[in-house]
Amino acid sequence: MFGQMLPPIITASQHGPRPLPLFLEMLLAETATAPERRAAALAGLRAYQDAPRGRVRKPMPARYRKGKARLRDYGAKGATGRAVLFVPSLINPPHILDLLPDVSLLRWLAAQGHRPFLLDWGTQAPAGGTLDLDAHVTRVLLPLIAKFDTPPILVGYCLGGTLALAAACLTEVAGLALIAAPWHFAGFGAAARADMAGLWASAKPACEALGLVPMEVLQSGFWRLDPARTIAKYEAFAAIEPGSAAAQRFVAMEDWANGGAPLPYAAGRQLFEECIAQDLPGSGAWQIAGTTIDPAALRCPTVDFVSLNDRIVPAATAANLPDRHDLGAGHVGMIVGRGARSQLWEPLAGWLNALPPAK
Repeated sequence: MFGQMLPPIITASQHGPRPLPLFLEMLLAETATAPERRAAALAGLRAYQDAPRGRVRKPMPARYRKGKARLRDYGAKGATGRAVLFVPSLINPPHILDLLPDVSLLRWLAAQGHRPFLLDWGTQAPAGGTLDLDAHVTRVLLPLIAKFDTPPILVGYCLGGTLALAAACLTEVAGLALIAAPWHFAGFGAAARADMAGLWASAKPACEALGLVPMEVLQSGFWRLDPARTIAKYEAFAAIEPGSAAAQRFVAMEDWANGGAPLPYAAGRQLFEECIAQDLPGSGAWQIAGTTIDPAALRCPTVDFVSLNDRIVPAATAANLPDRHDLGAGHVGMIVGRGARSQLWEPLAGWLNALPPAK
């Protein structure tokens, strides 16, 4: 059926969406009674796949290394303040925080005189399949924090915020900012958690055999949270002027969303079974090396940026730190959307500026 409908797309060089068969299945379901919407979404999909990409940007230099992970230095020349270590999610590449030269939270902060560093988790081989979430904290994040002369400020985005909070409970840091970070995983709701449990049950045997959780498994889970929006954004893209700034931003965002290395199997298993299914963090039962990971035990300045429109990490999952800022942008829009600077970038910079200087 798909071969008859979409030969130009299926035979084209693929840039996503991943997995394409599931996307097409969702497209058929979402547009079953609206052929004009289906035509627009397919036109948008074709335009996305055919859009020019240009040269791949060279990553910023690695200041510190630990195994496959790298700390990439975005620090402004002459900046003397504390290091600000950004911890991205394990899911999708880290460069959403540096999407385009003019859409980059990290470069903007550096221009304000801060010293941002970006944790690039790297790509784990199947032999690294035993690296669970706890190990990402103890064997990767904590050793990298220890490389700084003075404790850095941690800024964690999405699942990276969950891991950054754990690290802040286990070592001294100068501050902790969470951005769209899940903590009370029960906040996803019973229906979504049951859906993700079914997805994991079907994928687990193959993932265990591979020692990895492929990106397609994780992407399938995200799409199920909001299938209508997944299709609608391609409908809207069909009407955007090719080559415009808006088109370039959409392509960059979708390439990022469809990219990403597989998770180590142990990390995926812990995410699905202990976080999403059992809500160990939100129930106060998450322990690492005998220490309970408890937001109430944090002794550093903290701030929590929470989106009220987030379909990926609903507001109900937030850790609800005492200093909470509610935003109106979505999960990705708060980082790279048109209102990101006023809603997130500037408030985050203001919070960083108010922290006590290093002694």
